[in-house]
Amino acid sequence: MRDCLFCNPWQDRDQEIVLSNAECLFLQKPHPVLVGSGIIVPREHRETVFDLTPSEWEATYSLLQEVKIFLDKKYNPQGYNIGWNVGKVGGQEIFHAHLHVLPRFEDEPLAGKGIRYYLKQDINQR
Repeated sequence: MRDCLFCNPWQDRDQEIVLSNAECLFLQKPHPVLVGSGIIVPREHRETVFDLTPSEWEATYSLLQEVKIFLDKKYNPQGYNIGWNVGKVGGQEIFHAHLHVLPRFEDEPLAGKGIRYYLKQDINQR
């Protein structure tokens, strides 16, 4: 996957590999609103979370624990949102599986709203 920025993270100069293990990477790039946020991606190209191997699931879990320790020390968040987007309708924009890790802070305007906040609005009714 020559054009995939998660298969070739060095192609995005703003993106940094912060932590890694044999099967996964934790990538971050500066973001003015989502301070400290990043993604965990498998090293091998997998389109969605449903395509991960059992070994990649274990490696993702293991790296997520390391990421939490790192983010807790560096940013001292009061909470986290963790999630996968799957498919275009599910909000996936880059079709390489990636787990969003979003530190949350009590002084944010939307603190406490959670990842389903916007989905539960009346405007989203079918």
